[in-house]
Amino acid sequence: QVQLVESGEGLVQAGGSLRLSCAASGSIFTINDMGWYRQAPGKQREQVALITSGGSANYADSVKGRFTISRDNAKNTMYLQMNSLKPEDTAVYYCNANIRTWRALQGMNYWGQGTQVTVSS
Repeated sequence: QVQLVESGEGLVQAGGSLRLSCAASGSIFTINDMGWYRQAPGKQREQVALITSGGSANYADSVKGRFTISRDNAKNTMYLQMNSLKPEDTAVYYCNANIRTWRALQGMNYWGQGTQVTVSS
């Protein structure tokens, strides 16, 4: 089995910073794309950032220039560095990873448990 465990939940003032992490474990052969998603009450879940196995990153326009996604393949861990936080960044953040297990022909998507990020004025 594969699991993703998130950490970094917190309350921060507007303009502050926070770092989230997502660690994958289990029968992992290859981790392909990884990404961060968020969902606020009454809103659809949206993609915040995505990073490929080679390290190429894409960001939602709303976070571009403020957030940085990264990964450490040796540790099977992904990070989201959030700077210049705004109240509208308040949401539950979920990590996602497409992972191919050692006996599988292709990857499957796995989700972390979610972590609350609250940005106050």
